[in-house]
Amino acid sequence: MSLNEEVEILKKIPLFQNFEPAKLKLLAFASERIHFEAGQTVCRQGDPGDAAYVIISGEADILVDGPDGPIQVATVRDHGFIGEIAILIDVPRTATIRAHTELVALQIKKDLFFRMVREYPGVAVEVMRELAQRLERTTSELTRVRGELNRLTAN
Repeated sequence: MSLNEEVEILKKIPLFQNFEPAKLKLLAFASERIHFEAGQTVCRQGDPGDAAYVIISGEADILVDGPDGPIQVATVRDHGFIGEIAILIDVPRTATIRAHTELVALQIKKDLFFRMVREYPGVAVEVMRELAQRLERTTSELTRVRGELNRLTAN
């Protein structure tokens, strides 16, 4: 895949849609393409957050540690952006990411990501928008699950 094809993929990701082409080209050029086999771990919950990943192709499962083992909380597909929380707030990884299928991703290192945020404030706005949407989806899902749990325990 060429640099221009990677730029075209980055354009499809909401976080990067408003970037100028030159900025996207810089991001694609400075990022590393990484391949994972199905079942291979991309990163583990609790590990230091040193990079985020843009899924070029494939699917990744997002897993969190539960009392009885890992709990799958989401599946992210082509053009998804994963692993950014740990590089944004400097905390250990909040989830494990495992390739569900063969996975090809662009690895965006933490220092590159912060340089982009510092130099292009629009990146910070898009990151906040993406995280706010995820929080809204998580809150809605939690509300739904709590409602079901309350109905079950009331019976």
